Amino acid sequence: MKREKKVQLLQGNQACSIAAIDAGVRFYAGYPITPSTEIAEFMAEELPKVGGKFIQMEDEIAGMSAVLGAALTGTKVITATSGPGFSLKQEAIGFAAIAEIPCVIVDVQRMGPSTGGPTSVAQGDVMQARWGTHGDHPVFAFSPASVLESYELTIQAFNFSEKYRVPVVILLDEIVGHMRESVTLPDPDELTIVDRKRPTVSPADYAPYQPEQDGIPTMADFGTGYHWHVTGLVHGENGAATGNPEVIDRQLTRIFDKMEKYKDEVNLYKTQAADDAEYLLVSFGCTARSAAEAVAELRQMGIKAGLLQLQTIWPFPEKTISEYTTGKKCVIVPELNMGQVRGEIQKYIDKGIPLYGINKINGEPITPQEIINKVKEVAK
Repeated sequence: MKREKKVQLLQGNQACSIAAIDAGVRFYAGYPITPSTEIAEFMAEELPKVGGKFIQMEDEIAGMSAVLGAALTGTKVITATSGPGFSLKQEAIGFAAIAEIPCVIVDVQRMGPSTGGPTSVAQGDVMQARWGTHGDHPVFAFSPASVLESYELTIQAFNFSEKYRVPVVILLDEIVGHMRESVTLPDPDELTIVDRKRPTVSPADYAPYQPEQDGIPTMADFGTGYHWHVTGLVHGENGAATGNPEVIDRQLTRIFDKMEKYKDEVNLYKTQAADDAEYLLVSFGCTARSAAEAVAELRQMGIKAGLLQLQTIWPFPEKTISEYTTGKKCVIVPELNMGQVRGEIQKYIDKGIPLYGINKINGEPITPQEIINKVKEVAK
């Protein structure tokens, strides 16, 4: 699929949608909800052009369930939502985790809780992305800070989801989802695209949850002669429900350990003047943009500030946090919530390094000047 390389003016939501199609998505099911609706609109118009299907379901629960059904047929799938809809999808996300069904969920975060502020920005779904569904389970989550990153991280999300058979969340936010930037997207033929492993054994010899050496089972497409059982119950390698404690422990531990085993590969981040910084900002999403501007201005003032921008939120990059915070005079975490990422950083930072937060939950972004003021305050 050739595409002319040219400058385009795109929203983050649009870039995410284009990336999904470039990654091979051919099925979308969901329910419109602000501020993610542009993704549904784009997919409704563009998927049929490439032989894909779009279905607007009756609610978010049905939308999530429909994409899992499509994924079992071998199709790459995506759904998009915002806070309240993300809550409704959680039980089915748990089903995807235990049944190891690849899928990507875009959560364009808005102010909450409940209906909150549909058109206001927030970053309050960080913990919900990791722990929204019950039980111990794997999930990867990425947070773009620009329109181009929305494209790039969506491609990565599909590659990781397919490779490791995990649900992947893209934590966009209202600002990144709705803002427009000039971008030049790559030719799809130049992309590295990963597809799930299919079985090489006969249908009679196929065990749907028997792991390969990398710990990931192959996945047969429904409708190709392979008959296998998919359930949300704990199950053995043959897919059948089990009450055997040893089998349960082995299977659930293997599934959960995907995050630990592959966290270095999925750890994506950017830095700005972080190596020699005395005052380190750690941020993500739209707030990282304000932090980047603040660092540039602080450097002009002679204050050694730096930025660690987290693109991977889950699995949480504790090694990266430990590496970049070591030796700093202090660490400051600007985020549009009451300290969800700061709380994780607290676990991995040297106890002698002061840790501060800059937090907003009123639907307004954190400005570069607010960050500058905080750095100057702690630098006195």
